[in-house]
Amino acid sequence: MIEDIQEWEQELKGMNRGKEGARFMFSDGFITLLTFIRLLFHLPYRQTEGFVTALSKHIEHLAAPDYSTLNKRVNKLKVPLPLEDMQPDDEPLTIAVDASGIKVANSGDWIRRVWKKRKGYLKVHVAVDVKSKKIAALKVTREKTGDNRMFKPLVKTVMKARRVRRVLADGAYDARVNFNFLAQHGVDAVIRVRKSSVARSRGSVPRKLAVAEQLESYPAWRLRHGYGFRWRAEGVFSVWKRVFGEYASAKKYWNMVKEMLLKASLYNLLTQITANSLAGRP
Repeated sequence: MIEDIQEWEQELKGMNRGKEGARFMFSDGFITLLTFIRLLFHLPYRQTEGFVTALSKHIEHLAAPDYSTLNKRVNKLKVPLPLEDMQPDDEPLTIAVDASGIKVANSGDWIRRVWKKRKGYLKVHVAVDVKSKKIAALKVTREKTGDNRMFKPLVKTVMKARRVRRVLADGAYDARVNFNFLAQHGVDAVIRVRKSSVARSRGSVPRKLAVAEQLESYPAWRLRHGYGFRWRAEGVFSVWKRVFGEYASAKKYWNMVKEMLLKASLYNLLTQITANSLAGRP
């Protein structure tokens, strides 16, 4: 902990170097740590302040920001993309794409049913590295945005930093434009087609070939292309909702987006810690 405090002090000096106006009292690293604690234990800002205040009595030089300062600083944090948490690797990625809804309030279904109040949802779209189980890319949209619209932005985000070998996706992403896009970039499209599909190109030869292969024998196609690993994306949302809850605690839309990004970074951190623990690494 002492080493961490010293690193925060160095970071704080750099943040205040050449700054005009009021000086920062707390480093971004320290604020990020407090945010992770708050998200992991579902603490309101006032309780987070109390937690650090109690902890500061046992750790010298550890000061606690008040709840309003913490709130303001969290909403101004520069959250790195989840992909930046991943280790560089020459091996091409296999990614699984999926989306899920997150409630914008924790008021409960009873209030929505009895009082006819509907708060709506956020949609969190992810691309997951099936090998490391980490979130490689994340997009947050409003509930009316279709899953298929975010397919290309997610894959492009991953492609900017890593080579992609294969993309796994369910029938919600069955579209000619997606098959053509992946074929143009030399990526294997492992997308389950609709049951009513017919093996005709209609502007997409890659989709025609996928339809023919799946119609011939879906179980064989599934095994041949490793479609079963798509569950890694579903697993992310399962863990996400059990650990962080099924709702956003922020009230404003862009603060909700920031909260989802922070949760994705924390998820990747916890995944890495678990992997290191299983491998016997410090």
